[in-house]
Amino acid sequence: DMQGRSLEEMRQLLDVCGEFMQLIQRIPQPVVAQVQGLATAAGCQLVASCDMAVAGESTGFQAPGGHGGWFCHTPGVALVRAVGRKRALEMLFTGDRIDAHTAAEWGLVNRVVRDADVAAETRALLALATRGSSQSKADGKVAFYRQADLGTAEAYVFASEVMATTSQ
Repeated sequence: DMQGRSLEEMRQLLDVCGEFMQLIQRIPQPVVAQVQGLATAAGCQLVASCDMAVAGESTGFQAPGGHGGWFCHTPGVALVRAVGRKRALEMLFTGDRIDAHTAAEWGLVNRVVRDADVAAETRALLALATRGSSQSKADGKVAFYRQADLGTAEAYVFASEVMATTSQ
């Protein structure tokens, strides 16, 4: 999709991709990634952008630009927020694949299950995440992502206000 595109076309494509990744976190519903196979570059970015993720045991994750090609700048935005600086930079600089268990250890996915169980386990996690008040979950998701970008003291002020107002 990217080969042969002009600079303006690349900007437009990457803007759409970035907007989509942010939309996942802006919508009020929980979004759970069901991951099988190899999640590479924007696929890895997509997993990192979702609220939660379930991966099969044979699943791999990769930001391949570190192999000497095109550095994965935009996947790095989501990766650093999901796994932290050191681990994101390891993936970005080396371009090496990490396995599903490493992804879980690093916080990129919530659960690793048998490949045959990925779909069922994804739906089970989604069912747990959506039980109860949908309005409460929606308010909680919006507030979570907003406070995550604040400093600690500001986050507590914000979260306390949200919790107080939603108690009424």
